[in-house]
Amino acid sequence: MNKVDLVNSIAKKAGTTKKTAESMLDAFTNTVTKTVSKGEKVTLIGFGSFAPLVRSARTGRNPRTGKTINIPAKKVPKFAPGKAFKDALRK
Repeated sequence: MNKVDLVNSIAKKAGTTKKTAESMLDAFTNTVTKTVSKGEKVTLIGFGSFAPLVRSARTGRNPRTGKTINIPAKKVPKFAPGKAFKDALRK
């Protein structure tokens, strides 16, 4: 499913226009992105949680040359599915 399919599904289930559904989806993704980028966690009970995760610096290996390289620390987004979401996939 891509964004267009998701917008169509939201519009149909919410009984609203596609334009309104797209605005709601954009507002949701922008809010989650902004909140997680500030270092805060977003929790949707039953669905899951979005949180920032800090990966520590480490050494790696260039696969072409075999040379050791330093990989810097960085922040990445993490999604942890909720119980209801996990249970829905098990059926």
